[in-house]
Amino acid sequence: MFARILEFIPKVEKKEELFKVVRNEVLPILKKQPGFLEILPFVPESTTEKTITVTLWAERRDAERYEREVYPKVAEIVKPYLTTAITFKHYVVETSVCPNFMGALTV
Repeated sequence: MFARILEFIPKVEKKEELFKVVRNEVLPILKKQPGFLEILPFVPESTTEKTITVTLWAERRDAERYEREVYPKVAEIVKPYLTTAITFKHYVVETSVCPNFMGALTV
């Protein structure tokens, strides 16, 4: 499994609208991508801290294809709601230490 971890700060006055857009526009796009498994948004209690969103992919090549072919469109959709540019990093997820989580993904 592979993860893309995105960090950004939403505009305070547009935070709720951002998550509505993610739910109604971005998530349907993600669900159509080969290898997409899940999106996990982590929203801080403070308005000045970065929001962290993790997208999980079956394989690195799935995430790379999405990043190359689809992500630019998604970035443009959410850009009006952010105060910072989105930064992202890639990680391999060591699934052997999280069997309950893996089981939940396959349900």
